[in-house]
Amino acid sequence: MNAPALPTLPLRKGDIAVSALVDLYMAHYAGRDSSRVQRLSWWVAQIGAMQLQDVSDDQVHAVLEALARRPARYWAGRDADGAAIFKAKRPAISPATVNRYHASIAAVFTWSIKQRIAPKGWIHPCRTVERRPESSGSTRFLDADERARLLQACRASPWPRLYLLVLLALTTGARRGELLGLRWCDVDLEHAVAHVGRTKNGDPKTLPLVPAVLDELRRFKAAPASLVFQAPGRPDQRFRFEERWKEAMRAAKVRGFRFHDLRHTCASMLAQNGATLLEIGDVLGHRQLQMTKRYSHLATGHKAALVNRVLGDLR
Repeated sequence: MNAPALPTLPLRKGDIAVSALVDLYMAHYAGRDSSRVQRLSWWVAQIGAMQLQDVSDDQVHAVLEALARRPARYWAGRDADGAAIFKAKRPAISPATVNRYHASIAAVFTWSIKQRIAPKGWIHPCRTVERRPESSGSTRFLDADERARLLQACRASPWPRLYLLVLLALTTGARRGELLGLRWCDVDLEHAVAHVGRTKNGDPKTLPLVPAVLDELRRFKAAPASLVFQAPGRPDQRFRFEERWKEAMRAAKVRGFRFHDLRHTCASMLAQNGATLLEIGDVLGHRQLQMTKRYSHLATGHKAALVNRVLGDLR
């Protein structure tokens, strides 16, 4: 069965509405960033009726300023009609979140220039709008004792695959969605790799599998189309593991730690054992070295050894 044909792209159509441009962009979008639809829908609500040629840096700046003053919101379930309910938090939206919204519409405008949809000589309206300084924040990772306690608690979990899930996250640095989306056809036990297709950045990604992970995978191997972390009796539905994860955290007496922090823990272990920032970024699938620099303070021993080996004899 042939895939549906992509819509034809117009040439130098400055009068195209931003909403129509976003629709074209998403029709051709091949990445896996699940938040992009939501952010671009928000942009359509702000400037969707404008023509592309009329969008200026002043308007982009004004929209982002208004967003920065808006209280953050969180999802609070659904109402009786099934509509999503969002409630406001007291703190304003973080600079990092504002930057993500900035990047989403900037990607659309960049794409329109590359595809020659934008008028010739049109100035990208996001290039003179500065990104907001982001706080580096605290990067939480497990120390050796916490790691041992958590893995022991996961082994004892009523959900027998929790240990495998956590061990995979610790040894690959993969994101939660990448792991939960794994199917058995993606897992190559013979070559000790798992293919997660494309990352949220749109890049191909392969996970190396350590021997302990391979042993666990062999225990549960199922039909190729089944999810590795399937719900009982539902091979095409992900298991909702959050309660089992919280139970394991309590049993291990690990506090202030999220599942995503397993990714940080993987990076910290690599850094403390001699991996360079480029190597850590490659494992985690970072496109920019800036994303990996949060682990640089953990690699001081490796840097000192490198400097002494190469430059230590200078007099």
